[in-house]
Amino acid sequence: MIIVTTETLRNRSYEELAIVSGSTIQSKNFMSDLGQGLKSIVGGELKSYTGMMEKARAQATDRMVAQAQQLGADAIIGVRYATSAIMAQAAEVLVYGTAVKFI
Repeated sequence: MIIVTTETLRNRSYEELAIVSGSTIQSKNFMSDLGQGLKSIVGGELKSYTGMMEKARAQATDRMVAQAQQLGADAIIGVRYATSAIMAQAAEVLVYGTAVKFI
């Protein structure tokens, strides 16, 4: 599956199938959250949260790709990611794009 952020694919003819998306909501456990809270006092990267967000992006992307594969897509163009806080300890990652089939 080709996944690109560009709005078109050069030198390829294709038909647009549908908008596809994937999302997930992730949270950290209490002990990890406590440790990261202490880290925020002194500054620096919150590695536990970085890892959580990387996992969330991968999971959301996998869900988007699965949706595109069900449509018989060869690629997803115009891919965009968005995040939002759901509550103090949880974040949503949403990814979306346009599924296309090569002709």
